[in-house]
Parts: sequence; structure tokens; C-alpha cells
Amino acid sequence: MKISANRDELLKPLQQAVSVVERRQTLPILANVLISLKDEEMTLTATDLEVELRTRTRVQAKGEAEFTLPARKFLDICKALPEGADISIDIEGDKATLRSGRGRYTLGMLPAQDYPSIEPAKASERFSLPAAVLKRLIDKTQFAMAQQDVRYYLNGLLLEIRAGRVRAVATDGHRLALCDAAFDGATGSDIQVILPRKAVIELGRLLDDGDDETAFEISNSHIRVHLADASFTSKLIDGRFPDYERVMPNGDASAMLAQRDVLRQALARTAILSNEKYRGIRFRLNGGLLHLQAHNPEQDEAEEEIEVSYEGPDLTIGFNVGYLLDVLSVLDSDDVQMAVIDSNSSTLITDNGSAECRYVVMPMRL
Repeated sequence: MKISANRDELLKPLQQAVSVVERRQTLPILANVLISLKDEEMTLTATDLEVELRTRTRVQAKGEAEFTLPARKFLDICKALPEGADISIDIEGDKATLRSGRGRYTLGMLPAQDYPSIEPAKASERFSLPAAVLKRLIDKTQFAMAQQDVRYYLNGLLLEIRAGRVRAVATDGHRLALCDAAFDGATGSDIQVILPRKAVIELGRLLDDGDDETAFEISNSHIRVHLADASFTSKLIDGRFPDYERVMPNGDASAMLAQRDVLRQALARTAILSNEKYRGIRFRLNGGLLHLQAHNPEQDEAEEEIEVSYEGPDLTIGFNVGYLLDVLSVLDSDDVQMAVIDSNSSTLITDNGSAECRYVVMPMRL
């Protein structure tokens, strides 16, 4: 069988699919991408048994076929070809020969019938969201997900739909990110699922800022997302997400208002001399001034002072500077608001004048 394709039309869906492939595999065939041909449509499928991504593109071919190719080798060849290059793929026996210009590349194949497939149970819930809404929720919260925490339910992102709102929440136990958006669709009941970390990262890459509707199917153990030229399937984390409402600061807080870029730059400079392991930085609020201080075991010390709007009592509190910089990098407004209670209480950070996205950072003892 012979397949003809344009390098530029093939490269994007191939890159998307190969991003799912792990570099270290338990099964050799998981290092391959499954290629299915029907009616001149090529479907590329990649999986690591936890998530599965199928992307589509148009090619020139006659008949139907199904085969697998080494994912990263196939991608590297396509990336190395010049823009606009034409590619032909000849399938004979257990070999595939790629030709472009005067180049010829022969790749070994593994049987397509051995390629694993994720088949979720029948969906119990279906709904749609604009791609831009879901992308925004992920972009604003995914940084707070835990990594390889023994509390496995923290190694992902909570997606919740209730009362006309869709919400994403992520926490690693030291900080929490929450972002809301309006939801005008219909569901049979309130929905609460935990997406694994890898699924969240891959979805963030796949989604764009357009208004195209993204269709969701949720079963008791899987989620499937249908996009314009791709479909994404992932296992769900089976666990109970913490009651995040309880960690939201609700005491008598004093608001500190600062210019976001000024605060971010001052924190970034001060962080240079913070302890590399603990990243601690001391905040001291006094009237309209915020004094920042950091030091490390080598006796280096950094100090910064910026003007802020603050009318509460004098306060000294410690934070992990990395957590603060993560939050400031995803806020939108020119001014940031920090609601502080005392040196032992968590701080709530928001865009000035908006509560759609809220961030909680726990204090550090310095």
C-alpha cells in the first residue's frame, strides 16, 4: 500500500499523538503509534494505558489499512524534513519505507492487532464546553497539582459542575488554585471527577482559545473529550478530593493591594538569594510599604521594598516564594490583592476586583 501526505499537514497531529508516548515503556508496542487509514483519512493513536489520544488528518491513499510505526523515530524524520515537503509511505510486510525528495527511511513495524485500546464503559454523563473555557480553567490551576504525592487524589485536578458553574481545583497540600466559569449546559446531576496529572497537561496542550464546543463523556472510571480533529480518553482518579471550601480563609482579613508586575519582579530578585531547598521569603507589612527579605545558609541576604496599599496592622509572615511567583504568573489584572489575617493563617490571592480565580498559599515558619 502507498500513502502520500504533506509534511506540514501530518506534523501537527503526529506531534500531538506522540506527546502521549512515554520514553520508557513496559510493552514495546507502546513506543509505537497506531495508524489507521479509511476513506483518505489517517487516524493516529497513541496510548500509555492511562491516557489515549487519537488525532486525524487527510492523506492520499486507496483502501483501508492499519499498522504501527515507532512513534518518536517517525516524528523525528518528519520534523527534520523541509517545510512543505511531500512524504510517501510504502507498506510491505513488516517494513514501512518513507520517501521524501531523495531521502529514504525504512522503519520496522509491529502488528496493529497487538496495539492496546482504552474502551471506557458507557457514559453516564454528557455535556459540552467551549474549548477556550476549559483551557482557561486548566491554565489557571494546573501548576498547583501535586507530583507523586502518596495522597494519589492530589496528583490531578478536580473538575466540578454544579449550580450553573464549572470549576477546576488543584492543590498539593501547601497551596490551592481554584477557578470558576459560567456553565449554561445541562447535566443529569452535579459532576465531580479527578483528572490525572498527565491528562490535564495533555488537554492543556490540545485545547485552543477558540469558541468551538468540546464534547465530554464521563463514565464511572473514564473521561472522553471530543475535539475538532482529535479525541482524548483518560482514566479517572478514584478517590475523594479534599473539602477545598474549608481551607478558604474566612477570618477578619486585611487587604494588601500591589501592582502585579512590581511585586513579581521584586519577588523574583529576592528569590535569587533564598534557601534553594525551602525557598522561604519574609513579608513585613508596615503601613504603605512591603518589605521583602530572604537569606540562605551561605549567609547571603536580599532585601526589597515596594509601595503597596495596606491599612491593616503591622504584620510579618513567611512564604515559599515559588508558590507566590506561580500565582502571579497566571493572574490577569495589573493589580493583585492579598488578603492576610495573621502570620499563622493562609493568604488568599486574587485579581483585584475579580473572584473567579482564587489562590490560597499557606505560610512558612522562618
